[in-house]
Amino acid sequence: MSAALFEPYTLRSVTVPNRVWMAPMCQYSAEPAGPNAGAAGDWHFAHYAARATGGAGLILLEATAVSPEGRISPYDLGIWDDAQIDGLRRITGFLAAHGTVPGIQIGHAGRKAATHRPWEGSGPVDADGGLAWRPVGPSPVAFDDRHVVPDELSVEQIHEITAQFAAAARRALAAGFKVVEVHGAHGYLIGQFLSPFSNRRTDSYGGSFENRTRLALEVVDAVRAEWPEELPLFFRISATDWLQEQGWTADETVRLAALLREHGVDLLDVSTGGNGGPARIPVAPGYQVPFAARVRAEAGLAVAAVGLITEAEQAEKILANGEADAVLLGRELLRDPSWPRRAAHGLGAEVVAPPQYARAY
Repeated sequence: MSAALFEPYTLRSVTVPNRVWMAPMCQYSAEPAGPNAGAAGDWHFAHYAARATGGAGLILLEATAVSPEGRISPYDLGIWDDAQIDGLRRITGFLAAHGTVPGIQIGHAGRKAATHRPWEGSGPVDADGGLAWRPVGPSPVAFDDRHVVPDELSVEQIHEITAQFAAAARRALAAGFKVVEVHGAHGYLIGQFLSPFSNRRTDSYGGSFENRTRLALEVVDAVRAEWPEELPLFFRISATDWLQEQGWTADETVRLAALLREHGVDLLDVSTGGNGGPARIPVAPGYQVPFAARVRAEAGLAVAAVGLITEAEQAEKILANGEADAVLLGRELLRDPSWPRRAAHGLGAEVVAPPQYARAY
């Protein structure tokens, strides 16, 4: 009997060879300044190439900033300049040549921007005694006591950021990507607008569900207008803030998912959390899968499940039960780049190996 995990999956004109996909995970390894700021380098190439030869069906490159001010840290990948296209194209060419569909997540960090790399501390980066740049957000509400209070975006600035997402999509196409994902999760800018915990605005971008989701839908429309009709568009969401009060909820996620489908999104990448506050996250294997399953059942939108999925049998069961259309592996693919090939072997399926590695399988 064939394993659901290793069946092809088609979205629009793109067929992904299996359902084991790599989740976006920041590497914080780009040059922070100068002519190569934000450009993909040798680390990025080696990192993603290893997961392609390991059998991942689709790889979503890490959160790639649509502007310099949209970086989480000064070392983030960027896609705000045409000069950054060549480094990304080097990666997409290798992935495609080895049967992996290349995708990219584009985003803006908002109030969580301008921070240290995780292994270098926490809180904002200082440059000559001041911030590397001023973080912005929907409202002047700091993420936590280690982050500065962001500048509140004007409506004109919101529109500028929407245009930056559209320009990023154009560059992603030029770089050879076949999937683009809008980052609306983990408390970054779009997620900040979604949640009443971080969005205290009283204009057309705050207050009601319709107003708080306005930026997400405007960005999707702008990206979809630039992204070819035959190529898939993903959206990553935090299905809940895990807050007892005043947070983004699972009910709102289902409601937004239906709207995203109407606006041309093909798949929802369902995560949770990341927006700060007194969150209570019940972390356990597969703890986010029920949210993906609910979106799939109630909103009629394809979903990918993520979050402590570590075992082949666990991933297979998620798909066989109809809880998701694909699984996204994060830290497990950092630990084991060849996880897809090992999982296929264990489930009695096949993933075509590079000829150089054929004797190992």
